[in-house]
Amino acid sequence: MKKINQIKHVKSLLPSGKKWELIWSDEFDGDALDRSKWDFRLHLMQQRHKTFAEDGAELDGKGNLLLKLYEKDGQFYSPHLQTGSNFMDRPGEAYGKFKWPIAKIEQPKFMHKYGYYECRCKLPTQPGWWAAFWLQSPTIGSTLNPVQSGVEVDIMENFTRDGIVYHNNHWNGYGLDHQQAASGERKLEDTPDGFHVFGLDWSRNGYIYYVDGKESWRVDGPVSDCEQFVLISTECNGYREGDTPSEELKKAVLPDCFIVDYVRVFDEIV
Repeated sequence: MKKINQIKHVKSLLPSGKKWELIWSDEFDGDALDRSKWDFRLHLMQQRHKTFAEDGAELDGKGNLLLKLYEKDGQFYSPHLQTGSNFMDRPGEAYGKFKWPIAKIEQPKFMHKYGYYECRCKLPTQPGWWAAFWLQSPTIGSTLNPVQSGVEVDIMENFTRDGIVYHNNHWNGYGLDHQQAASGERKLEDTPDGFHVFGLDWSRNGYIYYVDGKESWRVDGPVSDCEQFVLISTECNGYREGDTPSEELKKAVLPDCFIVDYVRVFDEIV
């Protein structure tokens, strides 16, 4: 049986002017990842992404999730967690001479639409890999109507070790019809313990992004009207272009982690 440690976490930095109710969270207080809440993302566009690890996600016993970067036989690996899955990530099955695009439709762990989504975390320190907190639609790009098919909502993406983060929205898939809106660079202010809080208020009127309780960016639309799943992810540089790590990643001094204190989802009480 999973041991539950009694750990006191900080309060959420909820947007003012609304009443909020916590409906889902993971405080990472046990001694093992709660697999009733999270799955490992292992595929990218129907292909097994070999550096998306099936391990490397550990709890430190102090109320934190550690998503670890590690090296084995000259290759680098890190975990990618999600509460659902995207149909384009599932490998195909043979069906006569055709290949069905979804091998297995899996029941999501958690899906939701609208509300406030928040993560408190400490970013990696070593070069060559990145971390993100985001929302994805299981059917993004299946139509040219993002209200119906969903929007990738990148609440926080961090690629470099200079305190720069980004917010981005993507819709209409990832091919010729792809569209996006981007915040550009957002420079983090120092905090006493190195942790930062990233939040998103998703409503029918648009998306408002927050960093450490302050509004950072907003987008009026398009706004997804479908349930989406949550991801806390890491990825190693170089493997989208080939099968070897980037030169920058080879410079990383291990161990290094993306540390997550909690992930919380709130509904607005109306």
